[in-house]
Amino acid sequence: MNSHIFLVGFIIYALAMIWLGWYVSRNQKSGEDFLLGGRSLPLFLTLGSTVATMVGTGSSMGAVGFGYSNGWAGMLYGVGGAIGILLVAWLFAPVRKLRFMTMSEELSYYTGGSHLIKNIVGIMIFIASIGWLGAHILGGSMYLSWATGINLTLAKIIIALAFAIYVIIGGYSAVVWTDTIQALILFFGFILMAILAVVHVGGWDAIVQAMDPKAMSLFAVDKLGVMPALSLAMVIGVGVLATPSYRQRYSGKDVSSVRRSFVYTGVLYLFFSVLPAIIGMAAWTMNPHLENSNYAFLFATSFLPAMLGLVVLIAGLSATMSSASSDAIAAVAIMMRDVYTLVTGKMPPADKAITLSRWMLAFVIGLAMIFALTSNDIISYITKMISMLMSGLFVCSILGRFWLRFNWQGALTALLSGMLVSIVVLIKADWLAYWGNPCIPSVVGSFVSAVFVTLMTPASKISRQQALEMITLEREGQAAPAKTAVAQASGEAQ
Repeated sequence: MNSHIFLVGFIIYALAMIWLGWYVSRNQKSGEDFLLGGRSLPLFLTLGSTVATMVGTGSSMGAVGFGYSNGWAGMLYGVGGAIGILLVAWLFAPVRKLRFMTMSEELSYYTGGSHLIKNIVGIMIFIASIGWLGAHILGGSMYLSWATGINLTLAKIIIALAFAIYVIIGGYSAVVWTDTIQALILFFGFILMAILAVVHVGGWDAIVQAMDPKAMSLFAVDKLGVMPALSLAMVIGVGVLATPSYRQRYSGKDVSSVRRSFVYTGVLYLFFSVLPAIIGMAAWTMNPHLENSNYAFLFATSFLPAMLGLVVLIAGLSATMSSASSDAIAAVAIMMRDVYTLVTGKMPPADKAITLSRWMLAFVIGLAMIFALTSNDIISYITKMISMLMSGLFVCSILGRFWLRFNWQGALTALLSGMLVSIVVLIKADWLAYWGNPCIPSVVGSFVSAVFVTLMTPASKISRQQALEMITLEREGQAAPAKTAVAQASGEAQ
């Protein structure tokens, strides 16, 4: 495709997203409006935003590249993500009624309102959000660099600026509306691409003949091995269960709408998981000698007429930009609720909340862009980041949600042990080769150590109802009453 055609199309697309972001956010009056959409989002917006966030860089460029190299293994990203979001619907949608603002509030609630856990988790989730955001900037820049021929570093800067503008202007309302539009574009684009790619290479039989027979087995288990295949699906599922941008759906209208949006998303995402694998295998059939498998999707667009190629490439950019915008908002919600209070000891002033959020968005996106400049391997980037930071968060979420005995000592142990096990596996080359990534051993190590330490230490003296009251009072800027509640709760427990 002519690079000028794509560049003009991308500029028009970005301007349309910026205008939409401005239009839907004209009546915002508070920080909660800006960061959570006023907690009144209807089902179709929650669904559209969740779908668009799920179909991000990993499940588009990363999964296509994995399908290019490993056939049906390209589905593992989507299967793991679908299982993850369905589990979120089943296990965590009811948390919406507790009106948490961030995931760190939720984990603090599970541990007796522990400020230590809230602060540590807030920092960890902030870093994880930056990691996700960096991955999306990286993926989008690869699209842009391929399509226009511009330097990859410059492409990263352009992508970051493109979605930063509409997010900074419109906040979460802009994110959910642009995500919903982008979800429609990306589904149409990927379906179109998969069909045309198979037709172009001469049909499905041509793909079967070109691919390694082991890569055509179920999820390419014969090629990858059972454990690496299971580990890849699990790391994506764990990532969904512990990713703060999905907890950002606290902003849904009610528990029912949140749950239904997650279930619909899981079903759609499971269907979508087939498409990247097919596109990747078609790209292999066209050219099995690409130096970088991450470019498989982009290579597969080269045979398309200009206008169809533009639609497909815009669909790819929609996948990366929609996920990036959601992660950026999640990171800023954490900064405003957790990091800001950690540094200043109080919530941001209500009359300055939107202005502060916009400045923090600029800071977060800039920081993620710096991270993105250090890597060019999407799947490796994502899986290492999830295993290092999110295995412990996942274990804390599960134990805290269903085990009333869980305490802050167990949570701290889960977070630290998950990280340490991941580091050990990454260092041991033979262990890493066996497992595929550190997710399974880090989750198991985190779970076992957290249970042991929780049983060996005293139970929290503060009930969950009291913890919820403390968190709510603090969030509403009533720090003194919150401290009084802590003292009263401790006295009553004794």
